[in-house]
Amino acid sequence: MDFNITIPDKSLIDQLIRKVNHKTKPAGSLGMLEEIAIQVGLIRQSLTPSLDNPCILVFAGDHGIAKEKVSAYPQEVTYQMVYNFLSGGAAINVFARQNSIGLRVIDAGVNHDFGAHPWLVQQKVDYGTRSFLNGPAMTKNQLQQALDYGKKVVNDVAAAGTNIIGFGEMGIGNTASASMIMSRICGIELNQCVGRGTGLDDRQVQLKYNLLTAASRMYPDISHPLDILQSFGGFEMVQMCGAMLRAAELHMVVLVDGFIATATFLVAQALCPAIKSYAIVCHRSGEKGHKLMLDYLKMTPLINLNMRLGEGTGCAVAYPIVKSAVAFLNDMASFEEAGVSQKTDE
Repeated sequence: MDFNITIPDKSLIDQLIRKVNHKTKPAGSLGMLEEIAIQVGLIRQSLTPSLDNPCILVFAGDHGIAKEKVSAYPQEVTYQMVYNFLSGGAAINVFARQNSIGLRVIDAGVNHDFGAHPWLVQQKVDYGTRSFLNGPAMTKNQLQQALDYGKKVVNDVAAAGTNIIGFGEMGIGNTASASMIMSRICGIELNQCVGRGTGLDDRQVQLKYNLLTAASRMYPDISHPLDILQSFGGFEMVQMCGAMLRAAELHMVVLVDGFIATATFLVAQALCPAIKSYAIVCHRSGEKGHKLMLDYLKMTPLINLNMRLGEGTGCAVAYPIVKSAVAFLNDMASFEEAGVSQKTDE
C-alpha cells in the first residue's frame, strides 16, 4: 500500500490565527470553533476555505464472527439495513437530508446480492469475512483489494467536487472486530475494549469477552497495523481505512464517526500518522472503549450525545458545527471592518 500523506503546509498558520483573533469577539471566545476554522484553513490551504459537496460514505460488510453470537442481532440485519439506507429510511438518511449532505452506500462485503441503485457502490470483496476464530478474517489479496476499493470510491467522490467527507459503517459483529483492533493497536486490555455493541446484556457481554479473549490468544505475535486489520477487520473497515487515507492524501477534511470508524482510523494513523492533521472526530460514542481510543489518539470529539448507532450519524449531526467554524472565519467582521475598539493593553 502506497499513500503519500504530508502534514499540511503551516505557512498560513500565523495568518489564520491573526484572522481568527481579529474577529469581533474576545480572543478564544468561540472555543473549539476557532481550532476547527484554523484546521480547515490549513487543510484547504486557504484563508477563506469552503466546504464543497459534503458527502458521507457508509461502508457495509458482513463478519464471520457474527455467527458466534457476538451481536444482539442476526447477520441478515446487515443487508436489510442496506436496503433501508437505499430507501432513505435510516437515521443517516434523515440527518444527511437535514444538512444537505450527499450519501453513498458501499457494498464492501455483504452476504447478499443487491441490484443496481444510484446510491449504491458495488465493491464486494466477498460475501463476508471468515470468523477470526478459524484463522485470519481475510487473505492478504483480499486486504489489498479492499484498500484499493476504498481509494477508488474517494477518487470518484473527489472528482465530483467533494472536499469534506464523512465515514460510516454497517456490519453486524463489527464491534467485536473493532474491540480486537483497539486492544492490539492501543495496547489496552480487552476487558476495557469490549462493550454492549447493539445492546447485549451483562451475560452476553461476558460471553463476547470470553470469545474474543480466546481468539486473541490465537494471534500472539501480530503487531503490524495491516496484519491486525487482516486478522480481525471487516471488508467495510478495510475499505474505509483505504478511503480515509486517500481522502487525506487529497487534502480533504476527514470526518470520523464513532467506535467502529475510530478503530479503523487507529489503523490509518498507525500507517500514516500525518492523517491526524486532516481528521475531525465528530462525537464520542456511548460504546465502551471509545473514550480510551480518543485518549490514545489525543483527539477531542466535537459532541457527546451518548450516540452509538454508527452509520456515520455522528458525522452528519456534527457537520453543522464544522460549517459554523468556516462561516465565522469567512463572514464575521473584524474589529477594523466593524469599527469596534479592540481590547486595551492596560
